[in-house]
Amino acid sequence: MKGCDDYRASIPLYLDEELETGDYENFRAHLNDCEACRAEVEEEEQLSRLLHRARPLYSAPDVLRERILALAEGARQPSAQFRVWIRRFGWPAGIAAAILLATGILAARQVLLQARANSYIESAMAAHRSFVNGSLSLAVQSSSPGVVTAFFNGKVPFKFRLPEETANERPYQLTGAQVVSYRGAHAALVGYEMQQEKISLLVASSRSAVVAGGEQVPSGGIMFHYFKRANFNVITWSTHGLTYALVSSLPGSGRQSCLVCHQDMANHGRFTLQ
Repeated sequence: MKGCDDYRASIPLYLDEELETGDYENFRAHLNDCEACRAEVEEEEQLSRLLHRARPLYSAPDVLRERILALAEGARQPSAQFRVWIRRFGWPAGIAAAILLATGILAARQVLLQARANSYIESAMAAHRSFVNGSLSLAVQSSSPGVVTAFFNGKVPFKFRLPEETANERPYQLTGAQVVSYRGAHAALVGYEMQQEKISLLVASSRSAVVAGGEQVPSGGIMFHYFKRANFNVITWSTHGLTYALVSSLPGSGRQSCLVCHQDMANHGRFTLQ
């Protein structure tokens, strides 16, 4: 059975309508079941439209085309991908245009990456607002990490566990949990309280949620990304196949806000993907 990596390798052929009938049907069936691969296809389609709008208006001579083809033919995967884009968008005029195409792809991918990261932040903030104003109630209300961990078992498409600790070992109080939706899939929302302020932690699979940008704070082998958005402090990070977004109104710098959970969770690797 094919995995997501195999299907993702077929995305350029799918977008170019070059898949055989059977492969096309299998690919479409996989997209119906896989939110992460659908998101990947959507990003590639956005990138395709962007490059179509930005491509040069002039054709390069045939000799340049043959030289680029020869280079792409003897190279490994990155140049093979580059060759796909050349075939799709035509032949840029001269070396400057080729450089523009390559840098344009990198820049466009970075824009799309940041857009996905912002989408996750906005979703985390929306869930936090609902949690704070009471429109999103916690399905399980408990200060027991074991109870919260058991609640998520079978309800989200990943597994993780909260650290088993007593209340006096952490500066925050666990209050409960709820299942929410992110990009069509279930995600975990964990509620905390600290200094009479509610804190929420959104957890999703790294297949659908990414992190990028912000004030970057490295700690314990993990890169934390800190943002100040609409009076909220938002911290995102990824580890062990999961992506986290911590939202609060606690005062302080990005590094100080990271300590809300980092000293007990990320630094000791106690959130685990199983």
